[in-house]
Amino acid sequence: MNLDKVTISIKAGNGGSGKVSFHREKFVEKGGPDGGDGGNGGSIIFVADKDKNTLADFQFVKKFEAENGEPGGGKLQNGKNGKDVEIKVPCGTVIKDATTKQVLADMLADGQKYVALRGGRGGKGNNFFKSPTRQSPRFSQLGEVVKAYKVVLELKTIADVALVGKPNVGKSTLLSVITNAKPKIADYEFTTLSPNLGVVKIYGDNFVVADIPGLIDGASEGAGLGHEFLAHIERTRLVIHVIDASGYYGNDIVEDYKTINKELKKYNEKLSKLPQIVVFTKLDLIDNIDEKIAYFKQKIKKNVQIIPISSITRKNVDDFVKAVYEKLKTLPKSAPIPVEQTELEKKDTTSVQITQLAPHVFELTGGYLENLQRGIVFNDSRSLAYFQQRLEKDGILEKLKQAGVVDGDTVVFGALQYEIYF
Repeated sequence: MNLDKVTISIKAGNGGSGKVSFHREKFVEKGGPDGGDGGNGGSIIFVADKDKNTLADFQFVKKFEAENGEPGGGKLQNGKNGKDVEIKVPCGTVIKDATTKQVLADMLADGQKYVALRGGRGGKGNNFFKSPTRQSPRFSQLGEVVKAYKVVLELKTIADVALVGKPNVGKSTLLSVITNAKPKIADYEFTTLSPNLGVVKIYGDNFVVADIPGLIDGASEGAGLGHEFLAHIERTRLVIHVIDASGYYGNDIVEDYKTINKELKKYNEKLSKLPQIVVFTKLDLIDNIDEKIAYFKQKIKKNVQIIPISSITRKNVDDFVKAVYEKLKTLPKSAPIPVEQTELEKKDTTSVQITQLAPHVFELTGGYLENLQRGIVFNDSRSLAYFQQRLEKDGILEKLKQAGVVDGDTVVFGALQYEIYF
């Protein structure tokens, strides 16, 4: 499984329904309404957690549901709100709508929260609908039912420095020497199957280094492992281009350099423009390092900084770390992905659309009607009267007239039909 990109299902809790209830009181005919309101459903909240480095927690758990609100009770007792569900994700996780692919949130900072879905609203009890002219309402409001959604979680590692290079050039060994990371190291290609992170501590300060799995020609099109992990260097400020200068595998240092840069440019133009420091590794196996550096500079025709090191003997490693640190001080911090955070399900209680389906048949749709319908019992004459009062008070009847509706026309909303008279 790819632990850097997963799709999960999330659902907020439904609202609890309001209660129809009457209490008995002396001198109050038939008792007064005392139905309480239903509780709100729990919300789905994502939280960025610096202690998490992968999306491995979602390998087997892919469905998250918040608690429903409890229904209201008699004696004006309101139902309890449902509990929220907090989903912890690594810092650097981007959350997208699985259907529209819209970026919903960029969870960059530790402790950052994003409310993806708010719980359904609880319905009002019959006490809420009491009025001087309607003293014993025998209807209440249903709790709001919310839908499930699918979202994509994609981890874009937060690292200041990215180690890139072909497989088996010594990136993992270098990372283990300069940081507290303990990557798997072996003498074969693609030892690194996921990005390894390490923290370099220097002068009372620190910076984060990510070892990206080995890239090969065609990585940007999905060849090898590189395509899966190139996303991890989108946030970095400095690229350390690691090249095996020993010639042990018969590689050409110039071709290796060009291949990796070509893949970076194909994947993301921005990546190819990031500052680079070239590191020639395995210095302990090289006798003619000055000749190799001269040959490299002559062929690439670029003014790049080249640092030869040996991770085994640690020759020049301290100088390399200092050079990286000094370079980082001149570079701006990574900015979050520009996105206007939005909830997956926007609460719509105002929109009204009127559509003529046939002669003398009109359909009412929109958030206003959906919200209003939750509080209507259409086989109850008093509830129906309340419904018509709301249509008149909120200007819906006037909108129907303007749309051409006349007395006796049929108005459809949802599965219900209503013969209207003004």
